[in-house]
Amino acid sequence: LQASGLKPRRTIRVGLWTGEEQGLLGARGYVAKNFAEIERVEGRVNIKKKPAYDKFAAYYNLDNGTGQIRGIYSQGNENARMIFKNWLMPFKEYEATTTTIADTGGTDHLAFDAVGLPGFQFIQDPIEYFPRTWHTTQDVVDRILEEDLKRSAIIMATFAYNSAMSDAKLPRKSEPASIATLLRGDGFLD
Repeated sequence: LQASGLKPRRTIRVGLWTGEEQGLLGARGYVAKNFAEIERVEGRVNIKKKPAYDKFAAYYNLDNGTGQIRGIYSQGNENARMIFKNWLMPFKEYEATTTTIADTGGTDHLAFDAVGLPGFQFIQDPIEYFPRTWHTTQDVVDRILEEDLKRSAIIMATFAYNSAMSDAKLPRKSEPASIATLLRGDGFLD
């Protein structure tokens, strides 16, 4: 995006997290420091929002190895799903057309989704990921398929740019994503 000379209206940040497998530590820490904290008060879960919370537009995550993007999980956000369908239209030739209302778990987008911020995970081809490289010494840069990486980078840049240029931020869910389920399964309430 920078090389293209385009000037987005909103700031685009790229985050490289650590500690995902230990409980989304990097993403959770970033969200807590910058946007919102999850508190338990008298047995209830509350979200303590920070000033940057309302300025936040969207978070996109790519986590499952080298596989090319084929679509996106909209995490139960039907309004965002409709927008994503339009944003994916130029990528029909890449066969990146799937927008699902379904949730997916286990990635850093959950830290954002859990506090009500639009957080999404891309759907990828599972090239060797679960049967061979996931959590092994084979999960290294040498396993990357260059064409997949290039196509995925183009799609991610498009989503980031569209989010930064839209007149309005992506619609948020009326309530944070199944807070009890998200928090229980990923160490938030431990």
